[in-house]
Amino acid sequence: MSDLHFPDLHFEDYTVGLVFRAPGVTVTEAEIIDFAFRYDPQPIHTDKVAAEKSIYGGLISSGMLTMGLGLRMLLQAGFMGRASAGSPGLDEIRFHKPARPGDTLYASAEVTDARPSSKPERGVLRVAFRVENQRGELVTNWAATQIVMRREETK
Repeated sequence: MSDLHFPDLHFEDYTVGLVFRAPGVTVTEAEIIDFAFRYDPQPIHTDKVAAEKSIYGGLISSGMLTMGLGLRMLLQAGFMGRASAGSPGLDEIRFHKPARPGDTLYASAEVTDARPSSKPERGVLRVAFRVENQRGELVTNWAATQIVMRREETK
């Protein structure tokens, strides 16, 4: 991705309450269908006619696509830097409202906990992620643990 620039953020740069917000991205019908055929081929994501007959009344995005878009937006906005060492897991994943073709999604990530790791070169963050639509309605949210390397001089 040529539009990604990873800032020089380390564990010490994250404090409890710090919030990152990303500009929006509009979800297209083609993107929804393409992702679904590859990774979540349910008729509510791939077949407009079947989706119209479903409880959703029309085509909806896979929750995995919605989460992926949210994470991508936050990375593009500088949420994680080169010192990111990945995540051992996600918790509390909830899908509140479906994302539909033409919806513009906005993502945010709030640091809810920050503690040094038992390994001195690392820190551990707890992060609350949210994705909302253009009406400010919560579409999906989840919590994650994020491992971030510490600065050399603080080890």
